[in-house]
Amino acid sequence: MRRMIVPAAAVLLSLVSAPALAATPPPPQKAPVAEGYGGAAATVDFDASKAAIAVLKQGGNAIDAAVAAGAVLGVTEPYSAGLAGGGFMVYYDARSRKVVTLDGRETAPQAMTATTLEGIPFDEGVTSGLSAGIPGTLAQWDLALRRYGTLSLKQALQPAIEVASKGFVVDQTFYDQTAANAARFKDITSTAKLYLPGGAPPPVGSVFKNPELAATYRELGKRGIGWLYDGQLGREVVATVKQPPVTPGATRNVRPGLMELSDLRAYRVIQREPTRVDYNGMQVYGMAPPSSGGSTVGEALNILESLPSVGLHEYLEASRLAFADRNKYVGDIPNVPLKELLSDGFAKERACLIGEKAMAHPAPPGSPDGSYEACATPAGTATATTDEGPETTHMTITDRWGNVVAYNLTIESTGGNGIVVPGRGVLLNNELTDFTFGPAPGDPNLPAPGKRPRSSMAPTLVFDHGRPVLAAGSPGGSTIITTVLQILVNRYELGMSLPEAVAAPRATQRNTEQTLAEQAFLDKYRAELEARGHKLALTTEIGAATALEFLGRGKVQAVAEPVRRGGGSALVVRPG
Repeated sequence: MRRMIVPAAAVLLSLVSAPALAATPPPPQKAPVAEGYGGAAATVDFDASKAAIAVLKQGGNAIDAAVAAGAVLGVTEPYSAGLAGGGFMVYYDARSRKVVTLDGRETAPQAMTATTLEGIPFDEGVTSGLSAGIPGTLAQWDLALRRYGTLSLKQALQPAIEVASKGFVVDQTFYDQTAANAARFKDITSTAKLYLPGGAPPPVGSVFKNPELAATYRELGKRGIGWLYDGQLGREVVATVKQPPVTPGATRNVRPGLMELSDLRAYRVIQREPTRVDYNGMQVYGMAPPSSGGSTVGEALNILESLPSVGLHEYLEASRLAFADRNKYVGDIPNVPLKELLSDGFAKERACLIGEKAMAHPAPPGSPDGSYEACATPAGTATATTDEGPETTHMTITDRWGNVVAYNLTIESTGGNGIVVPGRGVLLNNELTDFTFGPAPGDPNLPAPGKRPRSSMAPTLVFDHGRPVLAAGSPGGSTIITTVLQILVNRYELGMSLPEAVAAPRATQRNTEQTLAEQAFLDKYRAELEARGHKLALTTEIGAATALEFLGRGKVQAVAEPVRRGGGSALVVRPG
């Protein structure tokens, strides 16, 4: 049931006048940790967190705040998220005491087949109309608000309209991401006009405005989502996908896409049952396929619980095994053996393979067939972990009633497919690059008409005796799974506080020959792990997590990154 806390006009007025939306935005005052009462939000962005808190202060609930924050991220984090992308939302409804999930993942056009991407270089697929999936984010916002929120879409979009109109202060991360994409942005006329004003990225400290996106949000508020899924905006998106506005003289091969208006009309958000595993006396809920987040995090936790002791070696080996099974069995296909992948019997069979030394590469998949032996020898053939764009964003939000949202949203690569819809200020996704390009007979992640590409997004909720105790998630492509898993291991196996668990140096093992690790992780653990047979290599940064922990008596701790991706923003309604 929808609960209207205050009159709509009062909510709208309060959001418009929120101090974060001043005409000349002050430099963001971000803090990675906040504790207090009445609700909390943790995102990667100060403006998004402030929008969420403004909604909560004026009587909106966690869903209202999540949609408002997501729309703001489409302005301030446009290379990670936006209304033309997709995502997964895990939501705890305190009134019904149920966990539900909303699958807003993009879909392939009806014209796409298993062989469409064969022979195309991955980099060439990234910047193309061919990589653009049918967007699900806007439909997801609309459905979430109608089923579980209290605000209209028009009201929820208002903070983002203000930020897009009046601007936000460019930070180093926004500048760096723009500069890294400048070569492909300049090859698309609409993108160069918006994100390369004067031919260069907007400088750090300048105020960046996106009036075209503000106007798009206003029209969506007036017309509703049908304007995208069966109207003029949809026709413009399709035209852009089929005939990208390439800069005259550019030599880049920007392939046209297959999207049709009929694909937009056919799009549906799916409410799915969450995954669940019991871990150390707690219940861990996640996202079911086509996300592999819930199944892979859950399987790894089950494996760890089957071991006599858990440290970083065991964390890496459990992740290696879970990824071997993910790659073999999980995708947007019928009959994913989800129950068996998450069964205790299968976990014990897999855990038996973990010894004192790292396993040989690659670890083969197991057989989740319901018949388990004490130490069965895997007989399957390993499937490689495919490329996924590192960009995405994640938020965790709770309200005064105890509702909780863990929400991943994305446009895939940093900057999506690099193509802005002319006149609309919206970057398109390149989510279809998450499919296996092939040829790969039998791969569960090959493209098909209307299929959703496999994802690693892993918004996660943890419960103890039916009450939420923690929420977490991260961006980072396939490293999302290992980031969430490592945070849980840090918190519940290694005894760290949640801020320590989020800030701790990371490593990611995804059934690859080398374990990639941040420099601080290598400095501290390299000798110990190499002595146990692990091959480690440096990577610059893994993930950008946000999390919440419920401390009892109504108190909540919101946690974001202190450093990664420029640091995140944690806020509460009433500090204390």
